[in-house]
Parts: sequence; C-alpha cells; structure tokens
Amino acid sequence: MTLATPAYKRILLKLSGEALMGDDAFGINRATIDRMVSEVAEVTAMGVEVAVVIGGGNIFRGVAGGSAGMDRATADYMGMLATVMNALALADAMERQGLTARVMSAISIEQVVEPYVRPKALQYLEEGKVVVFAAGTGNPFFTTDTAAALRGAEIGAELVLKATKVDGVYSADPHKDPTATRYTQLSFDEAMVRNLGIMDATAFALCRDQKLPVKVFSIIKPGALKRVVLGEDEGTLVYA
Repeated sequence: MTLATPAYKRILLKLSGEALMGDDAFGINRATIDRMVSEVAEVTAMGVEVAVVIGGGNIFRGVAGGSAGMDRATADYMGMLATVMNALALADAMERQGLTARVMSAISIEQVVEPYVRPKALQYLEEGKVVVFAAGTGNPFFTTDTAAALRGAEIGAELVLKATKVDGVYSADPHKDPTATRYTQLSFDEAMVRNLGIMDATAFALCRDQKLPVKVFSIIKPGALKRVVLGEDEGTLVYA
C-alpha cells in the first residue's frame, strides 16, 4: 500500500500534561497515552520527523494544593520535573510500540535523560527518531507553550501542533454556545486582536516573529494528527 504524501516534513507536537490524564483526576492514563502514541507512529511511518514538547500539569496537579504560597520559581522547577516524568512515560510507550524515542531535558539530570543539545536533536530527527523535549525551556516563569515555540524554531519545524481537547479555535466556547463556529485559519494579528488565548503571549510572539505557523487541533479525535500532516481541513491554522 502506498502511503499518502505528507504536507509537512518536520513537526513539533505540543502535548499538555492534562492530555495524558484521560478521564483521571491526575496522573497518566495508560490507554490514553498508548492511543496518542499510535497516532504519532502513524505519521512517522509516512516519513514525518516528529518532536514533542510535553507539559506536566497532570502530575503537578496532584501536589498543587501543597504548592499554594510557594515561591514561584520553586514551583516552576517542580513543574519542570513533572514534565521529565511525563517525557519518560511517553518515550516508554513509544518504545513499546516500536518507535525509537530520545528524551532531552533542558535541565541537567544526566543519570536519567540526556541534556538538550540542538545538533544532537537534529541528528536524532534525521535518523527517524522521535525526540521528546522535557523540562520546558529550563527557566522559571516560562510555559511549555514557550518551550514549544522555542524548540520548534530551533529545530526548523515547519509547523507547531498544539494538541487540545477541542478540534480547533472557535468564535466562542463550543461547549456552552452551540452557535460557535470553528475558524479554519487566522493570522497571528487577528488572533491577538480577538484575544483568543491560543498560546501564552511570549510563545505567540515568538511564533509570529519566526513565521512559524501553529495548528490547533484535537488530540482525542481519531486520525486528526494524520489529517493535519496531510494538509487536510483539520483544526485551525494560525499563520504569520
């Protein structure tokens, strides 16, 4: 069987930690992570080079109550460690499905994962390995959205995919307003004027300045990732 030709050669997939929870209150839902990995495996089989930036909200949520009143920088470093835990779980699930994954951390934990080195990350991608970027940017006060924009620009990704539970950007909350319509595409300036809250301001500005398009799509919708890389009408494209 001949595989369809993808529209993108190299992508950066931004996964929130919450996406790994499934219906659980926090932590990692094994069935959910396995299903997501199967979607990634499908596009790597088409020859697409995939890098992933993952959040840690699903794990940090379990200790969030105890972090109330904590120094912000300390809390952010705790969140970075949570992303490393998620990255290890994701890489393990990938290996079990036949993918070769490499976790690279922005903070040094060399006994556990290798440090982020850009040339090495590029080499892994060219070899067909999935690279999972952990620990955000390695700095407090920056979100994993910003890490996705930064790593996407560094590795020369053609598209940043922001995986959510909603199949795109809507004019209003589709769960509350049945008349809400999905935007097929938006410019960065339009999204900012309409205050749509797609990514945090730092990440959004970086993507706009680097002319790095962002696609917002549903990671829980079967086959959505494949349709995105094929260039089909899936989700919402935000462009410069």
